[in-house]
Amino acid sequence: MRKGIKAGVVGGVFAVVVGGAGYGAYNILSALHDSSTGGTGAASVKTGPPSASEVEETGHKFLAAWEKGDAATAASYTNNAAAAEQLLTAYGTSAHITGAHITPGARSGDSVPFTVRATVSYGGQSKSLAYAGRLNVVRGVTTGRALVDWQPSVVHPALEKGDTLLTGEATAAPIEAVDRHGVVLTKEKYPSLGPVLDALRAKYGEAAGGKPGIELSVRHADGNAPAKTLLTLAKGTPGTLHTTLSATAQAAAEQAVTRYPESSVVAVKPSTGEVLAIANHRRDGFNAAFEGRLAPGSTMKIISAATLIDNGLTTMNGPAPCTETAVWQSQTFHNLKGLVPDEKATLAGSFMRSCNTAFVKFAAKVRTDSLTREAEDRFGLGQDDWKTGIVSFDGSVPASAGPDTAANLIGQGQVQMSPLSMASVTATATTGTFRQPYLVSPELDDRRLATAKGLSSGTVAQLKAMMRLTATQGTASHAMAGLVGDIGAKTGSAEVDGQARSNSWFTGYRDDVAAAAMAQEGGHGGDAAGPIVAAVLRTGG
Repeated sequence: MRKGIKAGVVGGVFAVVVGGAGYGAYNILSALHDSSTGGTGAASVKTGPPSASEVEETGHKFLAAWEKGDAATAASYTNNAAAAEQLLTAYGTSAHITGAHITPGARSGDSVPFTVRATVSYGGQSKSLAYAGRLNVVRGVTTGRALVDWQPSVVHPALEKGDTLLTGEATAAPIEAVDRHGVVLTKEKYPSLGPVLDALRAKYGEAAGGKPGIELSVRHADGNAPAKTLLTLAKGTPGTLHTTLSATAQAAAEQAVTRYPESSVVAVKPSTGEVLAIANHRRDGFNAAFEGRLAPGSTMKIISAATLIDNGLTTMNGPAPCTETAVWQSQTFHNLKGLVPDEKATLAGSFMRSCNTAFVKFAAKVRTDSLTREAEDRFGLGQDDWKTGIVSFDGSVPASAGPDTAANLIGQGQVQMSPLSMASVTATATTGTFRQPYLVSPELDDRRLATAKGLSSGTVAQLKAMMRLTATQGTASHAMAGLVGDIGAKTGSAEVDGQARSNSWFTGYRDDVAAAAMAQEGGHGGDAAGPIVAAVLRTGG
């Protein structure tokens, strides 16, 4: 925590105006003698949605009181007066926002849009603040009054539950993040890096040698979440932070994910573990590339195949019959629609065609923790010990019994991965050495990277051969078409309850670049995630 700032409860707008007691008393009396009683004194309460006139009147009265700085009166027009008054008061005291002019727009249904123009002043620095907001009006459950439905976002659209608005010395010094070749990385040029750069600033601002400035920011209830800057009153001095990213790969990743909604991709350098690109195209701004927790579908078969090989159950040229269905623990498993069964298939053949039943049939031969041991001991997954430089998820492959033993083998059941963890799986599969992915050199803060024993050369040779077949002749061949060099890939489709389409997963490598992508409801692995990965691999890092 930087000095010079006292944490306050999130912001309301202005301090309560002295002398507002008369207006507040009027409101209390009005509530007691609300016209909904019809003047009879009976406890008649209005029901149903507020009328157009009620929405407009309530919205305008709330905004007028807010503009005057009368927090108590403004709060009385909401359905949570205590929380509203606290926030509206802090708007002026903690956020130092004054002189607001709030202009309501035309009502639309139960909603009233508005604009705010104000001034933020702190430590001799002042700057104009302007933004658009919106409030909704609902019927009070007990009073029947038309009331503003209170949410922190009424005060500012960037606020969520538990957030605060503060103006003062920034919690972290600004940074100038640069890629592996010294190219400056900004959220304007690489939009999906916004949350990543904020996280890097929060953690490494001082270590990079910067000095904090003065700013209005959103502070979150979770102290580990980086503050979000809304307005800079005085710029600090940025420190230079060297990252492992490649501006070329990042640009390709940014462009590729924009083609598919709710998609994410990560690229790593297998020989070092350095992260080359992180991109997300999501409505919620969540860094799913690093923090996502979803079933990876058949991309999991890389680990499953390694488990079968390392436990002596089969080899790439050994039998792995692809039947139409497979039953395990009374649960019937199917293949993707249109996949022709092959009773004489080898593991390589079933792998490259992504046959589920071939892997499910091995459920009876693997121990309940075989897949877990392989994932943790050899691929470095699932122990929550990766220190990438920012928050990340290193996968989860829990020991399982019953139907989940089979489901886990095909990347469903209880298995969860992020694109980061699957990119790392591919890197380990192609080199035999687990190198924990990282975004910032561990030398900067002396953090200790995770370790694992990796894979034997024999297992690596078989995994690479099967992934090469998949990329050139199997389910990944269309997406990987045109790529030259040492290449390989694996597709995945993960079914999710309640979704019309499966999540699309794809992981692949080309020479010393490994990448993995996920597109929610993107369909088959090669349909959405495949083209994203291929676009990044074409850059060569």
